[in-house]
Amino acid sequence: MPDNHDPYFSYLRQRSKLGLWYRTCYLYPRLGRYLKEGRVLDVGCGIGDFLRSRRQTIGVDVNADAVAWCRAQGLEAVLMESDRLPFPDADFDGATLDNVLEHIAEPKPILSEIHRVLRKGGRLIVGVPGQKGYASDPDHKIFYDQTLLVGTVTAEDFALIRVLHMPLRSRFLNKRLRQYALYGIFVRN
Repeated sequence: MPDNHDPYFSYLRQRSKLGLWYRTCYLYPRLGRYLKEGRVLDVGCGIGDFLRSRRQTIGVDVNADAVAWCRAQGLEAVLMESDRLPFPDADFDGATLDNVLEHIAEPKPILSEIHRVLRKGGRLIVGVPGQKGYASDPDHKIFYDQTLLVGTVTAEDFALIRVLHMPLRSRFLNKRLRQYALYGIFVRN
């Protein structure tokens, strides 16, 4: 790996041991219950935390440093072009878009691509940060509350199964905990 990493890749690698523990021991096992068996695509895989937590998962990212990092860790990751997934139609049983959607000014193209690569009945998990997390990253472009998240994803031919507030539903944590997030569980129509 080169020493002059992309600044966003360097930012991702700053996550704490507690943050890693939370994701791998609590968050991902809980979210994983909503995914069916089979191949899962982690869109915007970053440094591969979700890839480590679930077999048969392939990551994609637009950040070449993140993809190289994942591969160096023995994880399956592929570089993607913006809004274009390098996979055939109906190739996956599930997909995740965890803390990615808020970085995208126009979400329709990537959601359409995810719809294309998911099999009918495939599950999509979309996570977005709460108020504190959204405010902590200057690269965030759209703040999603529950109504906007559900409306944005269901407009692309997905149906809502459930909404989760992580680690638990709390206005207090939403405003004060950077890791607080809202997750929508959707199914491809």
